Amino acid sequence: MPPIYLDYNATTPIDLQVRAAMSPYLDEHFGNPSSTHAYGRLTHDAVEVARSQVARLIGSDSDEIVFTSGGTEASNQAIKGTILRKTAGWFGRWVRDAHLIISAIEHPATVMPCEFLKRLGCRVTVVQVDRFGTVDPDDVRRTITRRTKLVSIMHSNNEVGTLQPIREIARIAHEHGIMMHTDAAQSLGKVEVNVRDLGVDLLSIAGHKVYAPKGVGALFVRRGVALESLIHGAGHESGRRAGTENVPYIVGLGKAAEIAAKSLPAATTKLQSLRDRLHDCLKRALGEKIVLNGHPEQRLPNTLNVNFVGHVGAELLQGIAGIAASTGSACHEGQVSQSPVLCAMRVSPEIGKGAVRLSVGRFTTEEEVDRAADALIRFCRENTDNLEESSTK
Repeated sequence: MPPIYLDYNATTPIDLQVRAAMSPYLDEHFGNPSSTHAYGRLTHDAVEVARSQVARLIGSDSDEIVFTSGGTEASNQAIKGTILRKTAGWFGRWVRDAHLIISAIEHPATVMPCEFLKRLGCRVTVVQVDRFGTVDPDDVRRTITRRTKLVSIMHSNNEVGTLQPIREIARIAHEHGIMMHTDAAQSLGKVEVNVRDLGVDLLSIAGHKVYAPKGVGALFVRRGVALESLIHGAGHESGRRAGTENVPYIVGLGKAAEIAAKSLPAATTKLQSLRDRLHDCLKRALGEKIVLNGHPEQRLPNTLNVNFVGHVGAELLQGIAGIAASTGSACHEGQVSQSPVLCAMRVSPEIGKGAVRLSVGRFTTEEEVDRAADALIRFCRENTDNLEESSTK
């Protein structure tokens, strides 16, 4: 049997309905959406339908959706596009005068663009999180200066699932005339995400996190917000993102967004039930050897990040061929390193080395959850017994 897939936060399989929607645009409907003839009009209309489907999922208008190659490009466009926006031609001075704020647990798709901007002279402030991985909005408020141009805080953390108080942070940013960006790649399809309710100006979307293909995403850009282009060329996407649109993948993302919108809020309830079933099984069997990472309540309904105390997460997963999941620690040449997220949450390295992220999804079954729990429990018990026997010899 193939391994039980518990790594939905890493990527999701393509939904069969998504595949079916894409198929005609991989075969007979090959026209360039910018062409004015019949072939082009057909694919142009398909792109616009997908744009409206994505917009409905997040509560925006269609003309506020820009298609990208994925969540990473979307976040790069949001962050670089805000800071590099020219003002009166004083490009270099504008960047050197700029300041932006991120959190200590951001995805590399946010961190690395900020590192790039720092090399150009931009100042970046990293706001810390509490032991649950939550940003305090007041810490953001205290960090704002007259030069702050952008606050970028992820909607939910990809490792521990903690949901951030984006609405409150956006309100604080807007009180000071500052733009607000959030990376919602992990949240879509799992919890309700509405850009009007959140009050954000920019929001990143990744197709492969919501049962669409890898290589497609979108950026919500609030009407009236002007960004410097990240990719220059012809005037595609209303001049906001050059490059001929990837029609089959955009259609796939649109269909995935439509399915996600229809599945909520039932999907949230189902995912949470599976997640809690898995957690309860582990906790009943292993007791204090299971320690939760992340907020106990304000976190994604599908995400269970726990420390298997006394074990190394990487070694645990390597020892169980029947489970596909992710770990919060890396083992290299006998040394165990902990993820930056767990470090920022001040998780003890002695405990955090046993971190494993188990994330369920649309196609996870109760039977798979039970089998995965049994395999994890059996491995922990057998290896604990072996350690105890070795120590008494």
